Amino acid sequence: MKLGHYLLLLLCVDLSFCKNLSQEDLLDEKCLQEKYTSQSCDKVFCHPWEKCIDKSCTCKLPYQCPKTISLVCSTTGRNYNNYCQLKSHECLYPKTKFLTNGTCSGQGQFDLSLKYGNSESEGLVEVKLGNTTAFICQKNWSITEANVACYYRGFKGGAVNYEKRFNFPHYVDVKITSCLEANCRGLETTLAECVLTKRKTNGKNLAGVVCHTEEADLINDDSFHCVNGKYIPQEKTCDGINDCGDQSDELCCKGCRKGGFFCKSGVCISPKYLCNGEMDCIGGDDEVNCEDLGHSEDQDLTASEIQDTRNSEHEIQEEEEILSVNMDEDRKLLKSLLPQINCGVRNNTHIRRKRVVGGKRANKGQFPWQVTIKEGERIHCGGTYIGGCWVLTAAHCVRKNVAHRYQVWTGLLDWLKINNETGIERVNRVIIHEDYNAVTYQNDIALIELKKHQTKPTCELPTTIPACVPWSSYLFRPGDKCFVSGLGRDEGKKNLYKLKWGEIQLIGNCSKYYSTRFFEKEMECAGTDDGSIDACKGDSGGPLVCMDSNNVAYVWGVVSWGENCGKPEYPGVYTKVAHYFDWISHHVGRSLISKYNV
Repeated sequence: MKLGHYLLLLLCVDLSFCKNLSQEDLLDEKCLQEKYTSQSCDKVFCHPWEKCIDKSCTCKLPYQCPKTISLVCSTTGRNYNNYCQLKSHECLYPKTKFLTNGTCSGQGQFDLSLKYGNSESEGLVEVKLGNTTAFICQKNWSITEANVACYYRGFKGGAVNYEKRFNFPHYVDVKITSCLEANCRGLETTLAECVLTKRKTNGKNLAGVVCHTEEADLINDDSFHCVNGKYIPQEKTCDGINDCGDQSDELCCKGCRKGGFFCKSGVCISPKYLCNGEMDCIGGDDEVNCEDLGHSEDQDLTASEIQDTRNSEHEIQEEEEILSVNMDEDRKLLKSLLPQINCGVRNNTHIRRKRVVGGKRANKGQFPWQVTIKEGERIHCGGTYIGGCWVLTAAHCVRKNVAHRYQVWTGLLDWLKINNETGIERVNRVIIHEDYNAVTYQNDIALIELKKHQTKPTCELPTTIPACVPWSSYLFRPGDKCFVSGLGRDEGKKNLYKLKWGEIQLIGNCSKYYSTRFFEKEMECAGTDDGSIDACKGDSGGPLVCMDSNNVAYVWGVVSWGENCGKPEYPGVYTKVAHYFDWISHHVGRSLISKYNV
């Protein structure tokens, strides 16, 4: 496949996304009401110097960053052990900003000023970096770099115009032979964090900017109102470019305009972030099938693409001096060094995606997070192992005052023929959601803490692998295929005694099936069109698991309730686990379950 054709497939997830879509078609109005921004960890990843608390990225304390990578210097003259520590300090105290890599020499500070405009919010962009003072080049200057310049000057809405030209006054006699080309990601708060390259210039192609003020807004009936108060043209939404400055124009999309890549979480990103070794979509969509891109030969490219490549190679040879390091690479490195839990990845990764009436028997290692809760002499419910000493189940399955009566069986495939890998764990305590309603089944979720081994300070379940706990309700969407598993009864109400699984589909607008009992934020519907695969009595508390683009398993739902098991028009109802991420992390500890956004 040619590179151009492959990128076209990536950019056009659906043929309708390739058309010039109207505002009504492109933006999700219900999502817009949530006022998501680049600090909303329901939609984006937090930076390494931030953590996800109550669905918002908040400042992380400096000591929670990796210990050492390379020294960096701040504008206050203080050294920090690494970029993350400085940025977390800046997050808490915004006046502390990045100056340069390495130890502080005391020679000058970074500064940015706007020259020769009609107000303090506009002008040519001039920076001071160490002993160098220079204007920024027009080359590569975009809304991304312009936003960073305006952030530094204190304009929270970023830039509104990065193409306006500014002339030197007649009384200024200056001869300019070089400028600094800036290359930013848009996450920076100062151009010192961007890659700055010194280039030759004739003094004419210099970058200017108009920063956002209320007076600078051009408002009409077709304007998009950013969460930060800024107005931008509607045609600049959902194109993968952060025109708002707070990313709110790219976070509630049904598709992307030409030039943007559509994450299934409803976010548009720039195609230049595809296959760069870093997940930018929270579902990892941007890092899938990257081997297909490969290193294309010239014959797979158009003439213009070949010329662009050769021009860029020639420009690299013309570089005079790179004055700053790439702190975006440091940020990516820091993310890889942050604590990561091992969840959702099986030793046996093979699941046949074939719909089998009534489900199919599970093989050894296929659902290593599945547990069985036994009370007395009978199988009572299912559950999901989520790491440490913790199991997730349904509130209606357990009672706090009889925790000593429960056993948690792991690795069980056949109740009538116990396999060697089966383990039996005792229960220490049961935690039921404080707002659980036994009538409506709202907040039907509970945690079981297993007893630690007498000789060890933790629980060790050798054949059990935890499923990941989702932090965002946008990781999976209606129409996605997921898997339900359990040892419950079939549609004939007969005991199965064997672990079975089936592939089902997430269903939107479930209120049409259960008009008075379905609560959208707390519940999820899933099933098949003909009802042939469903969770039934005895499966309660067990897992509904969905796989992300990288084949990592998340416990998306807890089997809760339903009507007319296995019948059409009566899908199963599950407790939506993502809604309870903070509740779960409060009890088990965030570091145990946070695969990302730690």
